[in-house]
Amino acid sequence: MSEYKRLHPIAAVWTVLKQLREMIFPILVFLFLGRGKDSTFWDSFPFFVSVLSIIFILASGIIKWKRFTYRIEEGELRIEYGLFVKKKRYIPLERIQSLDFSEGILHRPFGLVRVQIETAGGNEKNHAEGELTAIKKEEALWLEKTIQMEKQGAADQLEHQEEIKTEAVVHHVSNSELLLMAVTSGGVGVVLSAIVAFVFQFEDVIPYQKVFEQMNKAVHSSIVLVVFAVFFGLLMAWLFSIAVTMLKYSRFTIRKTGDDLIITRGLLEKKQLTIPLKRIQAIRIVENPAREPFGFATVYIDSAGGSVKEADSASVMVLPIIKKKKIPMLAERFFPDYQMEVGLTKLPHRAFWNYIVRETIRVLIPAAVISIVFWPWGSLALIVLAAAALIGAWKYKSAGWNVTGDQLVLCYRAVTKTTIYMKKARIQSLEVTQSWFQKRKSLASLSAAVKSGEMGRKAAIRYADAAQIEKMYDWFIPEEDQK
Repeated sequence: MSEYKRLHPIAAVWTVLKQLREMIFPILVFLFLGRGKDSTFWDSFPFFVSVLSIIFILASGIIKWKRFTYRIEEGELRIEYGLFVKKKRYIPLERIQSLDFSEGILHRPFGLVRVQIETAGGNEKNHAEGELTAIKKEEALWLEKTIQMEKQGAADQLEHQEEIKTEAVVHHVSNSELLLMAVTSGGVGVVLSAIVAFVFQFEDVIPYQKVFEQMNKAVHSSIVLVVFAVFFGLLMAWLFSIAVTMLKYSRFTIRKTGDDLIITRGLLEKKQLTIPLKRIQAIRIVENPAREPFGFATVYIDSAGGSVKEADSASVMVLPIIKKKKIPMLAERFFPDYQMEVGLTKLPHRAFWNYIVRETIRVLIPAAVISIVFWPWGSLALIVLAAAALIGAWKYKSAGWNVTGDQLVLCYRAVTKTTIYMKKARIQSLEVTQSWFQKRKSLASLSAAVKSGEMGRKAAIRYADAAQIEKMYDWFIPEEDQK
């Protein structure tokens, strides 16, 4: 049994800042509402409400920190907390899958970490089972070691055990690879969306109509200036997205210990993510069009739970950027149960035009409407049909499949090319579909789903040979089980 322990006092500051952030807009509104020269008491009432709210937030943050305790007792991690009502959460150690560490800006100067406790089943809200917002790093490592030893039934001998050997780094991302990843990440769209969303939060304060009118005048007066401004804005957004990616994935390393894969990353906020290998449902190799010509890819895993919830979701990037030819060698060390070097069976030639028609029909009506309404210049929209046909041919060329032993591999393309590796025992469902047009050409489509968070992960291959699709279905569900 361990003694009662408390969080570091900085946890109170963290709680206060979090609550202030959630209430910042209503507080600001109340602070400045009715603050005129001739205001009465009732006009100033919102101001006093805001002041009292801030005082309450400060007091509640301190009280919550004071009442929060944790300890290990009788094979359980026991957490007690609450403001007015004291709550107790007892987590059996055998259910704990991992402890995930992260170090934010407030943590690092004090040598602290935030610990998230992940269990096999998680809770109904799909959040961490428990969280210690700020404890000493040494305390977190002690807690992790104690839980491991308790789970092994040897907690009483903890002090007499040999120190755990430092694990060798299995793989790390070099600065040059990280820079290439940042440059080709396509994060500029996310940055621009975030900027637009942020700016329009202040539409009641900023006179956007006047701003747009001035911009309209600028467009008519100097098209060169406008083009330069747009180019400069996109350039700055791109550089900012590069900086964000570099900071987020800096010092990306992977270690494998026992049945767990441990990922650490981040410069300003350092995170440690633990992934139980037995929770892995599928492995995906994703090839970004900007990286594919240079032979680089990204490797993800889909997990049924454990430490992959919250912001990182159930899809975890385990190899942010790597030469595709190196993946089989590293996968052999990470995931020895998976065979990454398998040949793909390509689609039959008769499926080629199905892909062409499928893509062109999506843009046919919009392109036709634009060309008619804005004739003759609108006819340029028909160029989109040629682009759609090229995309269809691209998707046809990329598609393929493989069945080896207990493993199914599907390769398909949307914009990025994805190759997914699934074990038969992990596949939740396998569905075969065949339209009238496909039946005429002896073609069929197949989709497979694995568990990945709440939504699951689906992969599909279209217009494959119907006889081969039937063999894949028989591989998943033998004939004796279909009767």
